Amino acid sequence: MRIAVIGTGYVGLVAGTCFADAGNHVVCVDSNPSKIEGLKNGIIPIFEPGLEALVQHNFEAGRLVFSTRIEDATEQAEVIFLAVGTPSLPSGSPDLSYLKAAVEGLARNLKKYTIIVNKSTVPIGSHEVVAQWMSQCTQVPFDVVSNPEFLKEGSAVDDFLKPDRVIIGTVKKSVYEKMLELYSPFVRQGNPILWMDPISAEMTKYACNSFLATRISFMNELSVLCERVGADIEMVRHGMSGDERIGKHFLYAGAGYGGSCFPKDVRALISTGLQNQVELGIIRAAEIANERQKELLPQKVKAYFGGNLQGKTFILWGLAFKPNTDDMREAPSLVVVQKLLEAGAQVRVFDPVATKNARAILKDQVVYLDDAYKGCVGADALMIVTEWNEFKNPDFDQIINALKEPVIFDGRNLFSPQLMKDKGFKYFSIGRS
Repeated sequence: MRIAVIGTGYVGLVAGTCFADAGNHVVCVDSNPSKIEGLKNGIIPIFEPGLEALVQHNFEAGRLVFSTRIEDATEQAEVIFLAVGTPSLPSGSPDLSYLKAAVEGLARNLKKYTIIVNKSTVPIGSHEVVAQWMSQCTQVPFDVVSNPEFLKEGSAVDDFLKPDRVIIGTVKKSVYEKMLELYSPFVRQGNPILWMDPISAEMTKYACNSFLATRISFMNELSVLCERVGADIEMVRHGMSGDERIGKHFLYAGAGYGGSCFPKDVRALISTGLQNQVELGIIRAAEIANERQKELLPQKVKAYFGGNLQGKTFILWGLAFKPNTDDMREAPSLVVVQKLLEAGAQVRVFDPVATKNARAILKDQVVYLDDAYKGCVGADALMIVTEWNEFKNPDFDQIINALKEPVIFDGRNLFSPQLMKDKGFKYFSIGRS
């Protein structure tokens, strides 16, 4: 099948590459010439495990093409995916200006009947908005489908190649059957392709992310109570996850959630509720709890040092909002760093892949390191903010000999408190008194 994808961010590049890997001919279009030129030369603009090799393989095979020309998308494609960014506005509503520009450019160059697929996370009802934008710019027939993505950064390639479900939002059986043909190679193990109306498909995306964000915030709030009453949030988590009604995923307490999806989608759903006179109190509470949780680690540091961080030096391990990505969008580390700087501390930072993106945000306010242990030398404490695998079994002897004080503030509960005590550390984690 001939496919086009508008936008080469996390969703667009992963989707286009994986469709090409299934044997389709895919044109990925982006308005950024330097990004497209880089992709043609094997430079991947995002860090995503497994993606670089897959892009190179399909590009060399001729199944994956990169272009800045919208005409290259419209000339032959049977299905065109919209995968442009929809960042939050100050009101919490998604900014649809990039989507509108892409749709209008697409419509003006449409040559024949085409299925237009909303892959971007869009407000509920956006399939109708996209159809209106298209109709204003073309007389060529088309259909708009809602096909939300459920990719996790850090495992996006596997998530696309082996989805636990695919959702197709359309009222037309012929359109559904075309999408079914496209996605069938990815669900050969029997995972479902769900056919529903477009509004329900759009709602499902927001519902999933908001529910998962709520689970995280629930555990984070519970962790604060655990510390006060003397319970261990890790023991509580084990006890909860054994209940099959609850399950084991997204029950880890920590320094808060971030990234490109949860914060934006939670705000968008709250905004949609307000627009329809529905107060989404539980989801709003999850957002408030998350913002509060991001400040918890700096509060622990201030409490330990008697409220005075002036002249203190801290080394942060981990900047990306989660491991296996270089994404710094709404990362908890940004709040941690800002609070430390505001208190007069000096901050050193290390992350395996996110340093470049972090530097674009933090500028020269912090010291960037290319070695995790160098930053420990003479520092007053080590702080762990992202749970990269390489941090889970470090050289504790090297750390304790380098630090000015044997103090670790762990925002991801990587270590056993008893182990830390046995090794001579003063160890502060989340939800474990």
